[in-house]
Amino acid sequence: MLMYILIFIVSLTTLLLASDRFVDSAEKIGLSLGISPFIIGVTIVAFGTSIPELATSIASVYSGTSEIVVGNVIGSNITNILLVLGATAIVGGCIDLDFDVMDTDMPLLFASAFFLMFVLRDFHVSGTECILFLIALAVFLINSFSGKSEDGDRPKVKALTYLILVLAGVLVFIGAKYTIFAVEKISLEIGISPEIIALSVVALGTSLPEVIVSVIAAKKGKNGIAVGNVLGSNIFNTYAVMSIPGLMTNLKIPADVLQFSGPFMIVVMILFGMMCLSKRISRWEGVTLVLLYIFFISQLYERGINLQ
Repeated sequence: MLMYILIFIVSLTTLLLASDRFVDSAEKIGLSLGISPFIIGVTIVAFGTSIPELATSIASVYSGTSEIVVGNVIGSNITNILLVLGATAIVGGCIDLDFDVMDTDMPLLFASAFFLMFVLRDFHVSGTECILFLIALAVFLINSFSGKSEDGDRPKVKALTYLILVLAGVLVFIGAKYTIFAVEKISLEIGISPEIIALSVVALGTSLPEVIVSVIAAKKGKNGIAVGNVLGSNIFNTYAVMSIPGLMTNLKIPADVLQFSGPFMIVVMILFGMMCLSKRISRWEGVTLVLLYIFFISQLYERGINLQ
């Protein structure tokens, strides 16, 4: 048991550190191509911090535990809003939005959540639905990049930056493979189903890059990047992390998804939207979000114990 816990810690640490280097390299390359910092935040950084979710989901498919995929997606989406946004508001004092997030980005986030729940209603994710997810992701990217280019001097990027990008990507997948291996073994040892661990431990671990990036961005006054990171990460999780593994195999959908975690995710998304209406997320709202996250985790393990 201790050996599996050690493997989990080492592999997850490798996964997170490699993801950080991947995001850093991708951001430098994006700036060299003339992409604005804001768009880098909601696309390259947001998608980059979601690489651990994608890597662990693909690894779970190869290991034969595809039920981890949907748990990872829904758990990460909930964690991103409740824990990431909550911690960001608490550390930063508040999050002031100097842009209208309700104009396009928030409706697209709602659409991704509703789309996911309707797809999961029959406990089956078809190839056609996976392709539609990828098309929806392309629509989001086109909307994000259209008319928002950055003029001015472009920093030069050395060949080493591209090499780090590739090596970091390789380490991400190695870390993900052994993270899932350890999760399977630990779940067998303690008698808790893999999907419960995916919704909690794996989701929390793979969301740590979002926590770090958003908190640092908020402390630097870059609130747009902090909120954009949550928005972009959740959309990427729903569309890419569900569809790519879904095209590889027939995903197992746990029954509890439609009974608790899925509906809870929808409620959390709506709460996020309501908080953004005032264009300000206060520290006390951040505390409330973190308390809801603690409630979510406690309910997961209570339900897991009752199902045994």
